[in-house]
Amino acid sequence: MSGARALAHPKSRPGPPPEAAARPMTYREAMREAIREAMIRDDRVFLMGEDVGRYGGGFGVSLGLLEEFGEARIRDTPLSESGFVGAGIGAALGGMRPIVEIMTVNFSLLALDQILNSAATMLHMSGGQFNVPLVIRMTTGGGRQLAAQHSHSLEGFYAHIPGLRVLAPATVADARSMLWPALESPDPVIIFEHGSLYNSSDGAGDLPSGPTTAGIEHAAVRRAGDDITLVTHGGSLRLCLEAAEVLAAEQISAEVIDLRVLRPIDDATLLTSVSRTHRAVVVDEGWRSVGLSAEVAARIGEECFYDLDAPVARVAALEAPIAYARHLEQATLPNVDRIVAAARATVGSRE
Repeated sequence: MSGARALAHPKSRPGPPPEAAARPMTYREAMREAIREAMIRDDRVFLMGEDVGRYGGGFGVSLGLLEEFGEARIRDTPLSESGFVGAGIGAALGGMRPIVEIMTVNFSLLALDQILNSAATMLHMSGGQFNVPLVIRMTTGGGRQLAAQHSHSLEGFYAHIPGLRVLAPATVADARSMLWPALESPDPVIIFEHGSLYNSSDGAGDLPSGPTTAGIEHAAVRRAGDDITLVTHGGSLRLCLEAAEVLAAEQISAEVIDLRVLRPIDDATLLTSVSRTHRAVVVDEGWRSVGLSAEVAARIGEECFYDLDAPVARVAALEAPIAYARHLEQATLPNVDRIVAAARATVGSRE
C-alpha cells in the first residue's frame, strides 16, 4: 500500500464483532450488511476497490465479504482510481451492478474524468441508449486528524453535476437501506459516508434482520420544531441535533432537516419546513464559498422570500485547508456552539 493510501486508514482497524454481542448495529456494520444483502439478492452485484478484499476495506466496511463471496465478486484493484472506476463504468454498461469503493473523496479526483465525462454524460451523449447503473461509495469529511489531503467535503461539487444522483446517509438505518435502491437506479449514484459515523450506532437499536430499503428521493425531518429550521446532511446531522437540544433549553424550538439526497434536493420537504418556521440555518462541513450551503440558502431565498423573518444563516468550514493539529481542525469545522450562535442570532431576542 502506498504511503498516501495508508494515511486514509483508521489508526486501528476494527475486526468483525462477535455475533452474540448484544448492542446496536454500527454504521460500518449497517453498510457491510447492505452490501452483503445486495450481493445475495442479485448475482450481478459485485464490490471493487483498493483493499476491499483481503484487508477488509480502508475503514473496515467489507471485512469478511471476501471469505463469503470470493474473489470474483470482492475485487481488490490496483491503486488507479481512473482505471477501476472506468472498469466499473464498463461493467455497468455490460449489465452488471458494480459497487465501486473509492477510499476517500480526495482520491475520487483522480477519477473525475471517468465520473464527470463518462458516467454522468453517457445517457445524454448516447441519445438515451445507454444507462450507467453504477454505485460509487466514498468516505468524506474531517474531524479525524487526517490533514488537508484526506479531510475534504466535496459533496457539493458532485451535487453540481447533472447525470448523477448523490446520497449522504447520516444514520445507521439509512446506511443499511439506501444502497439497494441506489443499485436499482438506472443512473450513476454517488454515496458519501462521513468517516466519523463508522463507529456510531446513533441509538438506532436493532434493525430488521432481513433486507430493508428506503427511498432515495426525499429529505427526512429528524426533529420537529416551530421556531427555526436547521438544514444539514451527513456528519453534521449529529451536531444539529445536539444544537437543537441546547436551543430547546432556551425555549427555541428547532426543526432539523436531514437532506439525505443532495442531488436532486428535495425542495418540498425543505421549503415546507422553512415556510412554517420562517427562519433557517444551513449547516455544511464543506467550505462556505460556492458550496452546498450556498445552493440551499439560494433555494430558500428564491422560494420562501416572503415567508422569511430573517436572512438565511450558514455555518460551514472556514476558508482554509483542514489542519492536522486537532485544535486547529476543530476550530475550522462546524460545531455545536457555532450552530447555536447562528440560530440565536437568526431568531433574535426572545424577551
